[in-house]
Amino acid sequence: MPGLWAKVPGYLRDREGPLTIRWAHLPRLAPWLLRFLAAGWTEARVTRTAAALGALLDDAAGRHSALAARVGAPDLIRREGLIYLYRDRAAYEAEALAWRLRRDAGVRADLLEGEALAARVPGLSPDYRFGVLLHDGGHCTEPGAYVAAIADWCLAQGMSHVGARAIGLRTEGGHVRAVRTETGDVPCDGAVVTAGVHSGALVRACGDRVPMEAERGYHIELTEDAPDLPTPVMPQDLKVAITRTRTGLRVAGQVELASTFTAPDWRRADLLRRALLECFPGLGSDPDALTVTRWQGNRPSPADGVPVIGPARVGGVTYAFGHGHFGLVAAPMTAALVADMVAGRAPAIDAAPFSVARFRRGGRTRRSPAHHTRATATAHGG
Repeated sequence: MPGLWAKVPGYLRDREGPLTIRWAHLPRLAPWLLRFLAAGWTEARVTRTAAALGALLDDAAGRHSALAARVGAPDLIRREGLIYLYRDRAAYEAEALAWRLRRDAGVRADLLEGEALAARVPGLSPDYRFGVLLHDGGHCTEPGAYVAAIADWCLAQGMSHVGARAIGLRTEGGHVRAVRTETGDVPCDGAVVTAGVHSGALVRACGDRVPMEAERGYHIELTEDAPDLPTPVMPQDLKVAITRTRTGLRVAGQVELASTFTAPDWRRADLLRRALLECFPGLGSDPDALTVTRWQGNRPSPADGVPVIGPARVGGVTYAFGHGHFGLVAAPMTAALVADMVAGRAPAIDAAPFSVARFRRGGRTRRSPAHHTRATATAHGG
């Protein structure tokens, strides 16, 4: 967002802030950081990005509900909305541009204050006196089980799964003929590179370069005596999201910039414990007394905040990666776009903003014609 550059030094000076950089990695990260800041330098740039993402995220909860029902797991998607939390109205008004962009994208929201907010979020700290309810929000109660249900459904349709790391592509005459893996080639007429932060090597094999880094995130989950929280909440001062899953109360957040394969800094997870008690003090007074599980993962983040979806230089190869913080949310529309492209149909939305061509010399893109190829294999890595 415009003005973010002015906040970054303060974030970095605060050891308990939402953003941290492993300083040994700064020389390598610097070019990506500069492009990241430039992407949000002006309101015009942010508005273009919001328009592209708005189309990609449109009716995400509805699409997930339909998919979950199709694979026999309808209970894994709940549509109870989403609440942004603020200490007061002034903090909300300070984010006026972000909320205008959401309204322009068709997001339906109601303001909650005082008792109305407390009634909607039982146990919430009285320090939070203002909230915004997004009616169309949804959440997944167990992402791992959801992915497993989709995979099982795919296998039942006659698809196959090869458990191997994709390390490259074999091409003939400028067209992909096989996905190379550590256990041998998988012959194919087409391939989709959707390997998240590990997509880089496959992209380079296609002759492209994408400025993408891992925005390393953490989460903890309170598994014992976890209160019910029908509607997920996102306290904006703490930069975290708190969601009730089937197994507990999950707190996710933090942005740590470092190498993908760097060992986790579990002090970042400890900050999430404190955030949980700041929001719900009734859980106890000592963060260390909370029994939690913890996790760390890598968000694949292109420098301009927009995923890469569309044809590669190599015939038959389609990209679908780089979704940053919203990979699960955008997955159904991304899948629909890719299916249209590989089947030769006109995409349901304008795919030009997601083209890898924006990173090529000149960076110009145009409305993309249908990508005429037939995909029979998917490249996965990592």
